[in-house]
Amino acid sequence: MRHRNRRPLQAMALYTAILSQLVGSMLIGIFGGRWLDSYLDTAPLFLVIGLLLGLATGIYAMLRTVRTYFSGD
Repeated sequence: MRHRNRRPLQAMALYTAILSQLVGSMLIGIFGGRWLDSYLDTAPLFLVIGLLLGLATGIYAMLRTVRTYFSGD
C-alpha cells in the first residue's frame, strides 16, 4: 500500500523540480539582462540574450533532473 501511494508524490516532486528550474533560470536571465541593459544603455539586447541563456540553462537542468530521476539514483 505504501509503495502505490509513493508514486504520485514522486511525480509531483519531479514536476515541481522541473518547473522551478525552468522558471528560476529564465527569471535570472531576464533580470540579469535587464540590469545589463540599464547599466550599459543597450535597449533589449541583453534581455533577449539573458532570456535565451536562461532558457537553455533551464532545459539542460531539466534534462539532468529527468535523467537522474529515471536512472534510479
